Amino acid sequence: MLVARSLTKEYPSGSSSLAVLRDVTFDIPQGAFVSIVGPSGSGKTTLLGLLAGLDTPTRGAVELDGTDLTRLTEDERAMLRGAKVGFIFQGFQLIPTLTAVENVQVPLELRGDAGAGERAALLLNRVGLGERLHHFPTQLSGGEQQRVAIARAFSNQPRILFADEPTGNLDATTGAKIVELLEELNRESGSTVVIVTHDLTLAQRAHRMIRLRDGVVVEDTGAPTVAIPVSARRAGEGAATPAG
Repeated sequence: MLVARSLTKEYPSGSSSLAVLRDVTFDIPQGAFVSIVGPSGSGKTTLLGLLAGLDTPTRGAVELDGTDLTRLTEDERAMLRGAKVGFIFQGFQLIPTLTAVENVQVPLELRGDAGAGERAALLLNRVGLGERLHHFPTQLSGGEQQRVAIARAFSNQPRILFADEPTGNLDATTGAKIVELLEELNRESGSTVVIVTHDLTLAQRAHRMIRLRDGVVVEDTGAPTVAIPVSARRAGEGAATPAG
């Protein structure tokens, strides 16, 4: 489902360059539940941006569901994200002037889906908010807002879901419930889930944990043996084993 091959991301720093990620390589199969962990400044969020096609690497390649993102234009990457990718953020990013059900409807209506309101209501029922459909974000707790964000992320039936510190603004108990919900949706929908977090307790609930330090993969717990697509091998110049 997702192939990262020799990913390196550098930024200009005076007369030289600063490497935020260095030669990151791994494969994630369809349906996996994976956490990416590491201290602040380890490159977690930068890696997530590259994997989701929000940014491009200095060197290396990302293949998402058989498509090499580094060969696409910015508009083409945006179209692919709209069709196959869901996002959950630490700050929820709900539209404050819309109700819970309207927030979930937005991506469905942008796609021109018929019955957007009915599907949005079904999704909110699924995440336990059937009685909060017409509440605005300010009328919801942090955990409830994140449940709305999860329902919205699953509205386009994504092949892969990226979550950036999804429990960062929540207390430990609420955060654990959010992760349980993501686990359930992962099992039911078959969507691949990739969570970036600094919380090791939550990260260890994933099937697999990739640990970053100083922009390098230092541990890859539970990595499966996966055949690497030919296109990815070309991009990685023959790299054949997960880093770490």
